Amino acid sequence: MDDGPGDTFAPESVLAVFHDRADPARPLTANDIMDALGCCRRTAHNKLETLVERNELATRKVGARGRVWWIPLRQPTASASATADGNRPIETSIATAELPGPEETLTERREALRAAYDYLGENPDATESEFLTEVFPEYPAGFQTADKWWATIRPALEDLPGVDIAETRERIWRFTGG
Repeated sequence: MDDGPGDTFAPESVLAVFHDRADPARPLTANDIMDALGCCRRTAHNKLETLVERNELATRKVGARGRVWWIPLRQPTASASATADGNRPIETSIATAELPGPEETLTERREALRAAYDYLGENPDATESEFLTEVFPEYPAGFQTADKWWATIRPALEDLPGVDIAETRERIWRFTGG
């Protein structure tokens, strides 16, 4: 059965109903979609099921004949997830790290900080001299000497989640997760 004009709308119109409501946590029914879009129940149901197949909505049967739909909460990816100790995601921590210097060098310095963090993740018991020989040459971040580079990168690296410094004579840096 053809619904007429209501049958021609895109599934994105249904998503708009989910996004444009006062209570985004409340699941919706096919009747809610029918009322919002002025279509028949079958069309609303078909569009909802299309969105479920595309993993844009989740659904659950409630009662003998009822069903509800909602926008599922997405699990963050490993790179975007919070660290085990509840700190902000590493990308946010790096983007907001306090690094000195002119605006044009901040991108390079954030890249250097990320490289140092990644190096530590791959070498969980790294020493200062390893950072200077393994990371600095590839990511100088506008610094002429490794010592000046380390004086800038070290404090920012210390503040990143999952980084710990063993207070030994050699100051071993430890990656504790993240």
